Amino acid sequence: MSLQALIDISGYYGSNPEYVIEGGGNTSLKEGSTLFVKCSGTNLGGIHAEGFVKMDREKLARIWEKQYPQDEDAREAAVLADMMAARKQGEEQKRPSVETLLHDLLPFTFVVHTHPSLVNGLTCSQDGEKAAKDIFGDDHLWIPIINPGYILSLAVKKALDAYRERKGKPADIIFLQNHGVFVSADSADGIRAIYTRLIDTLDKKIKRRPDFSGKIGVYRDSEEIARLLAGFAGPDYRVIFERNTEFAGLTGDSSAFASVASAFTPDHIVYSGSNPLFITLKDNSPLTDQIRNAWNNHLDKTGRSPKIAAVQGRGIFGIGTSEKTASLALELFTDTAKVAAYAESFGGGRFMTQDKIDFINNWEVERYRSQKVV
Repeated sequence: MSLQALIDISGYYGSNPEYVIEGGGNTSLKEGSTLFVKCSGTNLGGIHAEGFVKMDREKLARIWEKQYPQDEDAREAAVLADMMAARKQGEEQKRPSVETLLHDLLPFTFVVHTHPSLVNGLTCSQDGEKAAKDIFGDDHLWIPIINPGYILSLAVKKALDAYRERKGKPADIIFLQNHGVFVSADSADGIRAIYTRLIDTLDKKIKRRPDFSGKIGVYRDSEEIARLLAGFAGPDYRVIFERNTEFAGLTGDSSAFASVASAFTPDHIVYSGSNPLFITLKDNSPLTDQIRNAWNNHLDKTGRSPKIAAVQGRGIFGIGTSEKTASLALELFTDTAKVAAYAESFGGGRFMTQDKIDFINNWEVERYRSQKVV
């Protein structure tokens, strides 16, 4: 049964944090007029049949015949409503992935979209587009940074049409700048073969790998810093601390932290925030005052509490409303550090532009996804 093959391939990549973390990534299967696509916010690792939404492909195709408002909020709301209306009978309680339209466009049986840190070292780099062409030739599509959802799908649709016109075949690899990669094939084995080639090829191009070894014990004031951060965040907040060789280097000073001081992808924004807080400590000032002042300055500047606090000479603190969300913030920051290290091989890191960061921070779809984590 093809659905079981989709479940198996989804679990294979979804259970590997080198490809996706938490609710990231999405997969799909086409059977006749039906598209099976992952539910929004559902974890690919351990996914079952009920984790997919059955969509009517004929109704999805009609979306391209419509004109939508120019205003971002109005447009996304209208597209979401039409996409929800394309769910098949009995699927009304499920919410399809935001990338559903893109999945339906790709003329392959299976589509697997992931965010491998190794791939994102390329897609989130200064020279990524040129490097992709040098490494993989022109047997792929490169989509410049663009807001996810309808606008991304529209851009891919145009690029797919041009690629088919030029090459006489559909593209089975699509690199999305500051996002990830879409891989398509008519079999699960085909998906695995393409991913293996991608990862093996990129792995040989990496000049520096992040070093998360050498975990160092808690500093004498680390627990106090964690307590202060939790207190400033609010009642019932949790803080998780980690220090290792890579983090020690990144927290040496604000200049060292600059390579990870913003967001590379939407997933980083959703789970670890777009504005990590860096705190410079001074020996001649009370610790409480320093943490409070840094926290309040961050709130004034960004309008939101940080999910990551990097404290000079100490390490990285993940902040969340539960141990899980605090740990997840730390896990996504670790991924940020991986991407930054890998991007050094392709001209250095390139963060998302501020307008794209603002879109994700205010997008209802991503708020929904982040609320799926408890």
